[in-house]
Amino acid sequence: MFEAPESPYLVPFDGSFSVADATTTAVTDGHRHKGKHRKNATEKLNQLQRVLAAGDRHAVLLVFQAMDAAGKDSTIRAVMQGVDPSGCQVFSFKKPSSLELDHDFLWRTTCRLPERGRIGIFNRSQYEEVLVVRVHPQILASQKLPRELSLENVWNERLQSIREQEEHLARNGTVILKFWLNVSKDEQKRRFLARLDNPAKNWKYEPRDVVERRHWDDYMLAYEDALNATSRPWAPWYAIPADDKSYMRARVANTIIDTLESIGLKYPEPSADDRQEFAESRAELEGDAKR
Repeated sequence: MFEAPESPYLVPFDGSFSVADATTTAVTDGHRHKGKHRKNATEKLNQLQRVLAAGDRHAVLLVFQAMDAAGKDSTIRAVMQGVDPSGCQVFSFKKPSSLELDHDFLWRTTCRLPERGRIGIFNRSQYEEVLVVRVHPQILASQKLPRELSLENVWNERLQSIREQEEHLARNGTVILKFWLNVSKDEQKRRFLARLDNPAKNWKYEPRDVVERRHWDDYMLAYEDALNATSRPWAPWYAIPADDKSYMRARVANTIIDTLESIGLKYPEPSADDRQEFAESRAELEGDAKR
């Protein structure tokens, strides 16, 4: 299994992560050169995805979680814009359907895991079940859970299930990177007001977002517990500062690139039989030109 590259935003694996200590603001470290840096990162990521597809040994799963208005959609779009669309798949997870509620809570995301050679992106994920549902436990009543389920233990049990599934996936070739886009409450307010003030952004405004904002402290507690319980060397969390969108996107892109470079991706080597077939094909093609 791969191990997470070092980063100042890597969530520790020992359960010591604190939301209160996690910065939401950019750190000046050379990643602020936005235009050229983004172009170089885009080209590099596209090259790595091509090798990933050719090698067909690994799948890559990118998980994005955040409070509303942190920039999940725009980050996914900006980071992946230069990558071959046939090599990627993006799924957004909202309120579960009746079919999804007839299965365990991991079923709907498990069905959408990327196959080898592709990059899968989850915009929200199975972690909603230990974030939104934890903040609003009344949702459990609609999930058709066994009566003997202990509501006192449900969050730890779900986190254990997620952790064990991620370890299983990693053992079998899925490279997992999880990004918490850490926006401040003040910056979220500014972005909500921008959506109200700008007619071109009115469509993005959801009154429900402001209702959820009232539960900010509960969400921060849920995030802290979830990240501490599930950040592991084979499935790390990165708490990326999100108040500066350009900086956030650069850090996400670089983390993905560093990870793909670390797992030894390479084009497959032709076998002796392959080389013989190449030689025969070359001879036939070159013979066509002489006829």
